[in-house]
Amino acid sequence: MGQPTPARNPEERDDWWRSAVIYQVYVRSFADGDGDGTGDLAGVRARLPYLAELGVDALWFNPWYLSPMVDGGYDVTDYRVIDPAFGTVAEAEKLIAEARALGIRTIVDIVPNHVSDQHAWFRAALDAGPGSPERQLFHFRPGRGENGELPPNDWPSQFSPTASTWTRVADGEWYLHLFAPQQPDLNWAHPAVRQEHEDILRFWFDRGVAGVRIDSAALLAKDPELPDFVEGTDPHPFIDRDELHGIYRSWRSIADEYGGIFVGEVWLPDSERFARYLRSDELHTAFNLSFLSCPWDADRLRTVIDETLAEHAPVGAPATWVLCNHDITRTVTRYGRADSGFSFAAKEFGTPSDLALGTRRARAAALLTLALPGSVYVYQGEELGLPEAEVPLDRIQDPMHFRSGGVDPGRDGCRVPLPWVASAPYAGFGTEAAAEPWLPQPADWSSYAVDRQDRDPDSMLALYRAALALRRATPAFGDGPLHWLPAAPGVLAFERPGGAACVVNLGDTPAPLPAHRELLLSSTPLPPDGTLPPDTAAWLSP
Repeated sequence: MGQPTPARNPEERDDWWRSAVIYQVYVRSFADGDGDGTGDLAGVRARLPYLAELGVDALWFNPWYLSPMVDGGYDVTDYRVIDPAFGTVAEAEKLIAEARALGIRTIVDIVPNHVSDQHAWFRAALDAGPGSPERQLFHFRPGRGENGELPPNDWPSQFSPTASTWTRVADGEWYLHLFAPQQPDLNWAHPAVRQEHEDILRFWFDRGVAGVRIDSAALLAKDPELPDFVEGTDPHPFIDRDELHGIYRSWRSIADEYGGIFVGEVWLPDSERFARYLRSDELHTAFNLSFLSCPWDADRLRTVIDETLAEHAPVGAPATWVLCNHDITRTVTRYGRADSGFSFAAKEFGTPSDLALGTRRARAAALLTLALPGSVYVYQGEELGLPEAEVPLDRIQDPMHFRSGGVDPGRDGCRVPLPWVASAPYAGFGTEAAAEPWLPQPADWSSYAVDRQDRDPDSMLALYRAALALRRATPAFGDGPLHWLPAAPGVLAFERPGGAACVVNLGDTPAPLPAHRELLLSSTPLPPDGTLPPDTAAWLSP
């Protein structure tokens, strides 16, 4: 069964997750320990001291399981095997234990909506044929039309509204895949599917993980009739169906046995429906994706913050704050654009960005985010101020690009391997004799390298280290209430009870700082006249 769950320190808070700073590790692009061009667990283990110095409380790992990597590991072949490109289960156990010894917990990613088409269950379903028990684990159906040549329904794809969600197999039946054809959807009405995932949860909790992030958490349950999609239909045929809550209550009972936690990827516009996933017997937290997609605008950000706190309040759940992740245009680039919000539908090649402006705003946004009530997720490289990279057309690997017919640039630009050592080959991503990284790094990537920022007290890395250290040392930050302060137009100002305030100027002109005893930290140096420059944030002791 692997290593037993480590004994829990009685002095540690059981609700650590309510205020945690969690660092997202996209293993393939974090650090390459064996020099083959692909990031791996050996690379992460070697960089654990860096993560400890940064000051994070936990690591969230994108899927590290056996996978053909058609969708960056979100097409899983076997949850009980680490992909050989990354390492082994034994090495994962060492990583979990070594991180925990440094005070850092581990969160793994589970993708319950679908598996890889190379998964043993799906291969058996293809071999077994129509009507077989093996096919009941998925959504196989005969087609429509005179000869079954048309898909069973018209559901839109999660990768592209014009792409099909059905693929026909050799015997004439079709199978459902809300994402890529290589990601067949599981049938969550089948008890074997539920039992398998409960066993998977126990497998990783037994190996010491502290929590699980649930991919596409609102998509698992499907209307058994698989009707055509009609905009506005209630309930939706495959999003946010009531059957989901029984699944997550069952999962919660397992997590409670281990003292583990869940964070769900839940994209829902209805705040009341969203809050249902955060009831005390379901998920602990869910990603706040409205904040992530909000443009750099004081009024709109304040509205999102208020709405987020309000929708969490009825169920007593903490909010989570995210500026970017492995799917989203990097913050520095996004905030430097004329449209600083985010929408998958609006992504296009060649969108200009003022990186100097974007960097100033990203520094201010870091302090804003880290001062808000709840937990914060930091995507790898965010602490280095990395911009979105432009990946050459012939090197793009993301299926979102290909499923869009080449219109969407895809998500590879935020997944380019990290720069560690400015003078080393490939900016130190791998060993001295390393192969070229799996995605090419831009020519100026070494200017963002960790060793270069280590020596610069004004670097983005220095700001994040200072902010995380101050956040940990200041009881007012983390979970708890927020009180808005009077502020000029374009300025956000709030106080955290217990002795800290945050002021962010999103306007075009300098703004006066409120009365305070001490400047704790600012995103850029402040002038001596007592004002806060545009696109700047400050933490104050009132």
